[in-house]
Amino acid sequence: MKIETLGRFKHVTLEPGELYASSEPVTISTLLGSCVAACLYDPVNRVIGMNHFLLSSRRYSRDLPNFLSEAGRYGIHAMELLINEMMRMGAQRRKICAKVFGGATILGQTGNTGNFFCVGEVNCRFINEFLAEERIPIVAKELGGAKGRVIHFSNGDFAVYLRKVERSNSERIAQRDRNCWLKAIEIQELTLPSEDIWL
Repeated sequence: MKIETLGRFKHVTLEPGELYASSEPVTISTLLGSCVAACLYDPVNRVIGMNHFLLSSRRYSRDLPNFLSEAGRYGIHAMELLINEMMRMGAQRRKICAKVFGGATILGQTGNTGNFFCVGEVNCRFINEFLAEERIPIVAKELGGAKGRVIHFSNGDFAVYLRKVERSNSERIAQRDRNCWLKAIEIQELTLPSEDIWL
């Protein structure tokens, strides 16, 4: 996470796996490929927050229900951590609204991408299902597609400014997302129980 200040104003840039919440003047930015960013805000108590998550798992697929997958659990943790941090700062859960972005398919399907090809699709499905289940209204969204996005979220007017990323940069974002995914798999391999079945 990178934090810059200009007087009393902050600019926070998130990397994959990070989140930030604030009740003070701030603009939160991130660069998205297949990852999703949820921009949450309580317009009454003026608390905002953003997360940036890639549902990293070796055990997700298009057809696996999110609640059964490690991917879904990771996403749930990312969302709950952000909501809890906002509530700690004075937000009320029932007043929280959402704007959601990302989930692009920016890496063409080739033989060596494997399960990674559906990350964006799984992320889009997850965020829609999670927010519906939690009764958090989605005020704006731009999910899916084939281009990366740069977003800037401000608690001045709760606006999200979005810029699409050109194809050459999208390929760089796709590689970054894939590297994050592979690193997460490496860590999971060290911490998860064996897949062997014991009878």
